[in-house]
This record gives sequence, C-alpha cells and structure tokens, in this order.
Amino acid sequence: EFIVSEKVDEMYVALHIDNIDIINKLVGICEHHMVRIKFIPDFQLYTKSNKVEVTFYENTPVLMFRREPLEFTVNRLLKKAFDLCFSFGVIMFIFPWLFPILMLIIKIESPGPVFFKQERSGRDNKSFTCLKFRSMSVNKHSDSKQAAKGDARVTKVGSFIRKTSIDELPQFFNVFFGDMSVVGPRPHMVNHTRQYTELINNYLVRQYAKPGITGWAQVNGYRGETKELIDMENRVDYDIWYIENWSLLLDVKIIYRTINNVFKGEENAY
Repeated sequence: EFIVSEKVDEMYVALHIDNIDIINKLVGICEHHMVRIKFIPDFQLYTKSNKVEVTFYENTPVLMFRREPLEFTVNRLLKKAFDLCFSFGVIMFIFPWLFPILMLIIKIESPGPVFFKQERSGRDNKSFTCLKFRSMSVNKHSDSKQAAKGDARVTKVGSFIRKTSIDELPQFFNVFFGDMSVVGPRPHMVNHTRQYTELINNYLVRQYAKPGITGWAQVNGYRGETKELIDMENRVDYDIWYIENWSLLLDVKIIYRTINNVFKGEENAY
C-alpha cells in the first residue's frame, strides 16, 4: 500500500541476512509493482572501516577493505611506463657527466666503494639490493643504525649529497630494473621492517606497492630518521593514503614537490 500510494521507484534493503524470509517477500512485492530493489551489504560484520569498496569476482560481489588503484592492470602499466621513461632519461642525461665527478670526490675523501648497497624491503615484503652513492665512511653499523643529525659517520661530501638527495640517484637503476618506482613508500632496512611490523599493526600494508625514490610521506615532512614511534606511524599513514589514492597526476605532483624541496633544502635531510 505504501509503495502504491507514495509512487516508490526504488527500495534499499539494509536488513541482516537472517531476515531472509522478509527479504524474499520484499523482492516479490517490488518486482510485482515494478520497483527497483537494491541491497546494502552488512559489511559492518567484518570491519568498521569507511574505506570499503564493492567489486565483483565474475558475478559475485566482493567487499574490499581498501581501494587500491594499482590493482588494475591498466594503472600498473601506466605507472610502469612512466617509471621506465623517467628513469631512462635520468640514466642517459644525468649519469654520464655526474657519475665521474662524484666517483672521484667520494674516492678521494674516504676509502671504500663508490656505491653503497643495502638489502631493503620491497613490494610484497620481498627484499632487494638498494643502491646509493656512499655518503658515510665504511662502518659496521650501516645495516642497523639510522643516520642521525650530526652523525660522525657522514663524510663532508656525504653531507652535501644527502642534503640534496643526490645520494639517491643510483636508485633510478633500481627503478629501471623493476625493483622500485620513482614514487612510492620509501624502502626501509630489512631489520627495521621486522621491528616495526611488531610495533605497528598496519605497517606491512605499505609493502603492497613498489618502494619509491620519493613518496607522499617524504614531501609531507616525514623524511629521514624516525626518532619516535609516532613518526613511523604517521609515515605509514601517509604511505597507505598514497596506495589508496594513487594517480599519475599525484605522482607528478610528488615529483614536483620533491624537486622544490631539494632546492629549498629540507630540515630532515642529514
């Protein structure tokens, strides 16, 4: 009677599945009176999150805990193409003249290799060898201790290339060979990943994406040493936000802000 008197066009059913008899009656009434019926799934049974997204596996509706644009093949291909073109450009036009200069200066100032290689956590928490220009004197704590302000291990040229992020340039080879992306969550040392996984529940969510040379957390001030646990928690929140809101335009915005920060100088770059 209500449907007829109020000329209802659509009905939304938010009843629990336990009320299946009532739901079936409503379906019959709606279809008999040419009313479209729609169902609101009771996802509150699984999570209180407001980020839930509905997708389909063939004809079966599926609730996703969070939106991940890079789960779609076309977006992954777009990001991959951008990474390849960008990294190839840096390798071809910057490395040929910058590498010999840095190699000479690094070698003159302190003994040791030109490149610093370190195992870091990548996508799906698989480790890879991350490359950097060596900015510290060779030491036994490099795989366990973060660089701190006034760190005695940092060389004079190392201080400059860290401040300007030049030490990160070799990671464009990591990008070109597929271990990293130009933009993404920064890769952490493997032992730090183990440590923070125990301290922060959603820490490993950041490993859903390829690590980046720069990232959303970094351009929002969360770069360098994490002195307090809250610093890492905030960095993880920014990394997860990036994963949930990725777009090529966002990557371009982050790259622009990164370059701008390099020229302005960053307080946490040491």
